Amino acid sequence: MKLEDIYQFFENPPPTYLCQEVAVCYILYVLLQGESYGTELIQRLETEYPAYRLSDTVLYSAIKFLEDERAITGYWKKLEGRGRPRRMYEVSPEWQERSQNLAYLWQDYIKGKRN
Repeated sequence: MKLEDIYQFFENPPPTYLCQEVAVCYILYVLLQGESYGTELIQRLETEYPAYRLSDTVLYSAIKFLEDERAITGYWKKLEGRGRPRRMYEVSPEWQERSQNLAYLWQDYIKGKRN
């Protein structure tokens, strides 16, 4: 390591990986806008929020948590232009309001309003 490396790190920091708690809020934020599938959730995060990343492990553990809580439902769907069917997710009707509250936490998080 050189002194220049330290300055370079702060000028161009590596992406921050989401923990499961933040991932849950991000997933609900996206799903409130419409159905989605795992790979798309990761790609969308990298495109819309380049400072953040989401690992497969954290993503699917957050999805499992949400399914266990009955916050989201999953179903298989064949998408045009895609080879195999994708496991699509959507917010359960009874979780709409709670999902909104958690989605606001994501919005606060990306604005830097972390408590």
